[in-house]
Amino acid sequence: MKRDARRLVILATLLCLASWARAEAPPALDWIRPSQDKTHFVTGKADERIVMWGVNYDHDGDGRLLEDYWADEWPTVVEDFQEIKELGANVVRVHLQTGRFLKAADQPDQANLDRLAKLVKLAEETRLYLDVTGLGCYHKQDVPKWYDALSESDRWDAQCVFWKAVAKVCKDSPAVFCYDLMNEPVLSGGENDTEWLAGKPLGDKYFVQRITIDARGRSNHEIARAWVERLTTAIRSVDDRHMITVGVIPWAQVFKGAKPLFYAPEVGGPLDFVSVHLYPKKDKLEDDLAALKVYEVGKPLVIEEIFPLSAGFEQTEAFIERSREYVDGWISFYWGKTIDEYKQKGDLPAAVVGDWLKRFRALSPYTPTDAKK
Repeated sequence: MKRDARRLVILATLLCLASWARAEAPPALDWIRPSQDKTHFVTGKADERIVMWGVNYDHDGDGRLLEDYWADEWPTVVEDFQEIKELGANVVRVHLQTGRFLKAADQPDQANLDRLAKLVKLAEETRLYLDVTGLGCYHKQDVPKWYDALSESDRWDAQCVFWKAVAKVCKDSPAVFCYDLMNEPVLSGGENDTEWLAGKPLGDKYFVQRITIDARGRSNHEIARAWVERLTTAIRSVDDRHMITVGVIPWAQVFKGAKPLFYAPEVGGPLDFVSVHLYPKKDKLEDDLAALKVYEVGKPLVIEEIFPLSAGFEQTEAFIERSREYVDGWISFYWGKTIDEYKQKGDLPAAVVGDWLKRFRALSPYTPTDAKK
């Protein structure tokens, strides 16, 4: 009898613990998808509207890329995600480098894929969605020589290997908001373009990359369509659920009358929403809003990069407020330091970034009341 009684006590205790664990565990993140009319993002069975608000986690304060430190300094990543959450964010844009995820054109790097899986798990636990941007070649010295030596078609095939491997890791997680095929892809500028990385570096980083260096008589739309179709088809062969986009330079802000290329009707069909990188210009609010409206093409619209580089705080805030009517997400920047840490540093650049983070937090639709103090 004593043994039976003990078993009953143990069973009751286990049931209580299980019930407590279920009560304490946060609910799983809802999957995000475009609304039925393609005008915004929704979650859950009730199609509740969700606005994306977050930061690019592209490098730390010393300029190191995520893959430079996530193996040896994982607690730093965990701390950073918590700090990002405290900024009122619900999305983090991470940038994955081609050379860190491919050992060869047909050989993914399993060690970094395992770390990506760990990052996805962290996002689930922190309740932050991931904008997974791929095919980065930001540090030129880290780009494999074999990669740049590939022909256009072979390079695109290697990019498909990259994305299929990444999608295999991410496909079952609701914490993945989207796949961004490449940061700011451009086409060849002419016969003298022999480098895959375009333009001059910003600091020591190349953020713009060509998808071809030889048009071979093809139109821009033909090249862009073929590239988008090949990469999205590769992803969809593994993952048919997560959204796909591509972050573009808004040429309509640079050249009046410019039209979208990657979001042209004959190119952007496989893409689920529009991502533009728009930095407001000083005293150009109406022009910037007009340029943004060019990218209203019947899909949700996200400003995937925004920061007061030129317009200053007040004008950048005014741009965000004026664009709320038709924009479904804004993603700024976080470089591994909190608002207080920037304040303690005391120099002008730190003051600017810290003040902007404070303002961006206050603008968030998800900010706790005390965050606005």
